[in-house]
Amino acid sequence: MSENKPYCISKWAVLRAWHKVRANKGAAGVDDVSIKEFEKKLDNNLYRIWNRMSSGSYMPPPVKRVMIPKADGKQRPLGIPTVGDRVAQMVVKMELEPKVESLFHPDSYGYRPGKSALDAVGACRKRCWRYDWIVDLDIKGFFDNIDHPLMMHAVGKHTDSPWMLLYIERWLKAPVETEDGIVTARDRGTPQGGVVSPLLANIFLHHAFDMWISQEYPGCPFERYADDVVIHCSSQKQALAVKAAVEARLGQCKLEAHPDKTRIVYCLDSNRTEEHEPIKFDFLSYTFRPRSAQNREGEFFCSFLPAISAKAVTAILAEVRTWDIHRMSDKELTDLKRMFNAKIRGWIAYYGKYYPSALHRVFRRLNRRLVRWVQQKYKRFRRHQGQAWQWLRRLARAQPDMFAHWKLGMVP
Repeated sequence: MSENKPYCISKWAVLRAWHKVRANKGAAGVDDVSIKEFEKKLDNNLYRIWNRMSSGSYMPPPVKRVMIPKADGKQRPLGIPTVGDRVAQMVVKMELEPKVESLFHPDSYGYRPGKSALDAVGACRKRCWRYDWIVDLDIKGFFDNIDHPLMMHAVGKHTDSPWMLLYIERWLKAPVETEDGIVTARDRGTPQGGVVSPLLANIFLHHAFDMWISQEYPGCPFERYADDVVIHCSSQKQALAVKAAVEARLGQCKLEAHPDKTRIVYCLDSNRTEEHEPIKFDFLSYTFRPRSAQNREGEFFCSFLPAISAKAVTAILAEVRTWDIHRMSDKELTDLKRMFNAKIRGWIAYYGKYYPSALHRVFRRLNRRLVRWVQQKYKRFRRHQGQAWQWLRRLARAQPDMFAHWKLGMVP
């Protein structure tokens, strides 16, 4: 490393950052350079990043903005940095994350090593049994509205490194380029999709929310996954007070609780006989609501439990439709297994963790599409759907490993 560089950044750090970016894959940014194309001139590209970062002359290119469809039919913006910019961001993330990770609250789950969305769902499930009320907090446009000076103030509590502070501020201010080529300056927010954005979001909410509520309302535990938050309360009166206080706190931090989506919910079950509405809420694609459960003695009762949400079901079924399985009569069943089983296993791993019977609705639809495939594949079943069902059912029982949902007993 040359001694005349103002910032001491290791070339090895840039190389390690590249390996992480390559492993994460991802699309090209505004320069249309893919990971594969970036790798063709890897040495030159990495040297250029190191040289500019070390000299203080690195300027982030605009972030490519694409609109991602949501389950409710709306769209959310996703910011895609260039591959080179993702490497630069990873250098900063690798340096900053170890400094803050041990300080984060244990009930902050999003984008943290060793923590997952399912961990948050599980913790929420247990606390809904112990606490009668929750505040379902929705921060309006969180990633788009983070105040830059407040963000830099929060980051400054954890590092005084001049080069990290310099580049984080530049990333916050990097312009956005839309799909039709319009470049827009940004004076607030951090783009969803950036490598360093989730870490910055956690740092901001660590100070704006986690530490604040732990001090102000120590008897109200919470689960937070990025900007998705559930707060548990012992009474309706406490829930109303917490909701009002959180809304005021967010206002101090130049954020806003969504007026229509932030709600107080009653966790109705067999032991809670009061009548209140609403009695359900969504958290991380699970819907929490009163559901039938069975105790060890085999008796049924009402418990407040999570299961796959209706929005998640709709999104999965929409994806299954795009597969057009019934049009793949040129394929064998083993081909379909190879093409789709990994995705099916992923759905089961996430949504089958809690109340897996709710997945039957999803996989009944998938089985119907497999039956249509059987009818198109084999002429003898074209006009005999019942026989096609019987054929597929026998196959599922004989070869349950063919598809992941068959193995769980969700056979035709």
